[in-house]
Amino acid sequence: MTALVPLQGQAEPLLPETIGKFLFGANMAPWQEAVAAFLAAFVIGNIMLAMTGVAGPWAKRKITAAFTDRIAVNRVGPAGLLIIVADAVRLLSKELIIPDGVDRPAFDLAPIVMAGSALLGFAVIPMGHIFGVNLHLADPEIGMAYVFAVASIATLALAMAGYASNNKYSLMGGLRAIAQNIAYEIPLVVTAASVVLFTDSLQMSQIVAAQQEPLFTLAGITIPSWFAFVNPFAFVLFVVANLAEVGRNPFDIPEAPTEIVAGYQTEYSSVYFVLFYLGEFLHIFLGGAIIATLFLGGPSGPFLPESLNFVWFVVKIWAVFLFTQWARSAVPRLRIDQLIEVGWKGMLVLSFANLVLTAIIVGVML
Repeated sequence: MTALVPLQGQAEPLLPETIGKFLFGANMAPWQEAVAAFLAAFVIGNIMLAMTGVAGPWAKRKITAAFTDRIAVNRVGPAGLLIIVADAVRLLSKELIIPDGVDRPAFDLAPIVMAGSALLGFAVIPMGHIFGVNLHLADPEIGMAYVFAVASIATLALAMAGYASNNKYSLMGGLRAIAQNIAYEIPLVVTAASVVLFTDSLQMSQIVAAQQEPLFTLAGITIPSWFAFVNPFAFVLFVVANLAEVGRNPFDIPEAPTEIVAGYQTEYSSVYFVLFYLGEFLHIFLGGAIIATLFLGGPSGPFLPESLNFVWFVVKIWAVFLFTQWARSAVPRLRIDQLIEVGWKGMLVLSFANLVLTAIIVGVML
């Protein structure tokens, strides 16, 4: 019963307020609040960019090599870590090639929109504390609706890139991305709505707070009321739909190299390609952050004090990243017709069934 009752989290200063008080004192002018908000966003953005910088050039290769019995990068720096710097220099120093006949405004904006939409999503994610500082930018009452809204802007970026590239392979990749994201975004949101039924709130801090009570104790081990334990069916549905949203196997058809070269990003090079690559991994981490928040208790976890629970948040989103890379290495790709059929005839039906079942359970228990 306690797991189903929304709990009120402690009122504590968010990261912009903490930075503002440190720099300007308690009474801040509007321009000082703006500066504090910018600095807080800069901190969170760089934390996520740093993790993405490790994940893309290095961790992805190491994980894939482990699954496929290869060595991967091991020559550039200790454990190959300096490949991050080498790849950055290599890609950013390449010539930016603009093909003839592209729709230049859309072609230029698509990579920025792709990466920016993911970074905007982290604004409402409660990341926990590091040395007592609350790493949470904003906590609006519609936080969950906001994060899904800004994350879905990535679909627009893929459509812009495919259309603007003046390339039939790119156009096909963009159209496939739109079809896939629509087919799986609806089940994703409907499944997330079942969490709202439990918490009676769209506010991310309230969703995390509702998962802090113990669910039951088994053999001396206390199981927390994380919604992955309360409603494991919804958790599995959400994880599968998230794979489709971030374009990992078996749902990587928008950029299937055996069929359409690189899909929507075929014509992109240099810094534009880097932005697309960055955006792809930022969205994987954003998906992990949403899963951690909605189903895995946010930054909460055992053994660590609350002042350091940011560590658990990082562990959880990296666990989701590891799962996506396992799927990429181990699961075969679906055909586009199979992919759409699974989305509309399978995932959509199951997500609504889960929502109805959750509503019945909550209605009976509360």
